[in-house]
Amino acid sequence: MSNRIQGTTGLIGLIGDPLKHSRSPHMHNSAFDKLGLDYVYLCFEVPKGELKNGIEALKTFSAKGSNITFPHKQEVLKYLDDISEDAKIIGSVNTIKIDPETKKITGYNTDGRGFIASLDELKIPFRKQKVVLVGVGGAGRAIAIQLAYEGVGELCIKELNKDLANEIKETINKHIPNVNVKILADNEETLKEELKGACLLVNATPLGMKGRESLCVISGPEVLHKDLFVYDIVYDPRETLLMKYAKQAGCKTTNGINMMIWQGAIAFKIWFDIDMPQDYVRQELFEK
Repeated sequence: MSNRIQGTTGLIGLIGDPLKHSRSPHMHNSAFDKLGLDYVYLCFEVPKGELKNGIEALKTFSAKGSNITFPHKQEVLKYLDDISEDAKIIGSVNTIKIDPETKKITGYNTDGRGFIASLDELKIPFRKQKVVLVGVGGAGRAIAIQLAYEGVGELCIKELNKDLANEIKETINKHIPNVNVKILADNEETLKEELKGACLLVNATPLGMKGRESLCVISGPEVLHKDLFVYDIVYDPRETLLMKYAKQAGCKTTNGINMMIWQGAIAFKIWFDIDMPQDYVRQELFEK
């Protein structure tokens, strides 16, 4: 059913601005084709200040749901009728489902859940262990709170915006008090010291992504140790400078491809209550 759109075709959207870089349409439309679902996934560039109109348009067009991305992940909370518990604590939503009868909207956040699912797929034993997370803006916020939810032993946060870091620490302390959260000083010696007892280092900053390939959250491989797993949520390029340093230090690594596909798969499950064909989607997006 590739390229077939007809009068019965249902709609899933992506609302944000800008969206020209997004791989989500390719991911979801590939899944629709594979499963024979009569749906299309389209991008709608909705600028700041126009989100309410964008949401109302989705309702008018009988959309089944939508992904929500920058800059609307927080503002969309105002237009929800219900919200999942984890999304409420995270304070942002990247997926909405619209009831076809009542038009009521429920919000979810699949970023953190997608990250955890990718860790489990890779069999990384992070629960009850020490994890160091660099960057808690954007997806990093969801990752921090989901790690706490999933029972990480200690969470060390390195973030330039100390107000943001402390706010996330307070949120975790309030809702998940059995997790020890530490805010790290903004120097590499502190980071290196904390990494000694950690099992996992996560980069949730844009450093290393396309256009910033020469930038990295560490200065070199000597900051790391060989028993550390290094997870960079950047997926373009597929191997960042951080990952290169990690391999030089003898660490196992991964990029953000699995997280991206998992968070999309969780949204897909929310909308359709069936599993996304992840192996097929991965091949379509990254292996052709």
